[in-house]
Amino acid sequence: MIDFIFSPGFLVYLAGACYVLGLLIINQIVLRLLVLLGTFLYIIYYAVVAAEPLWEAIYISLFIGAANVIGLFSLLARNSRLAIPRAHRDIYSHFPTLPPGDFRTLMNHANRRIADDIVPLTSEEAPLTRLFYVISGTTIVDKNGDRFERPAGAFVGEVAYLTGQRASATTMLAPGSEFLEWSASDLALMSARSSRFKLALEAVLSLDLARKMSTSVAPMEATWRPELTVVTET
Repeated sequence: MIDFIFSPGFLVYLAGACYVLGLLIINQIVLRLLVLLGTFLYIIYYAVVAAEPLWEAIYISLFIGAANVIGLFSLLARNSRLAIPRAHRDIYSHFPTLPPGDFRTLMNHANRRIADDIVPLTSEEAPLTRLFYVISGTTIVDKNGDRFERPAGAFVGEVAYLTGQRASATTMLAPGSEFLEWSASDLALMSARSSRFKLALEAVLSLDLARKMSTSVAPMEATWRPELTVVTET
């Protein structure tokens, strides 16, 4: 038994076990570490199994290991809080399901503004061209003739974005409100390029929608009633 443990054949079994365990684990970082360990063991095996090292197999394993290391560092960077943009660190807690790297990507395409006046966001039954997130302030919603307020800390236009349909309500922001604004077409393009980003964004929007549904029984009646301006795109 001891002789087998120190034999080249044992390295093959151990390397194979690392690959199998890695493929059974969902955590991508652990998976890559196990595959990297398995690759290292294979390289040792190729170096000692024959009278001369199996250089071709060693070179290929080194290439595989290098690619794995690059992917591992990319994964670590995406999950590191160092990826959070300094200008938006104060609002990262608003997006708890977004990894820092995906949050950075999202913020790179956002326009962060403070409303100097009443800002129209969406118009009922109009196509959605922009998606919003209200950081602070008050959102006025007019839907089917009912008008009410929505507190800050929520998206505006997420239902239309997720479903590809027209806006279901007319919404506007009170002066002094701070908000984020994205082009819906830009977000769709980023989602088409990266399925990971698409899933992360849809998870954030779905969570926001679920929160709204849980408080939709008794919305706050609007305390101010400005004239709602229909949004027109130029």
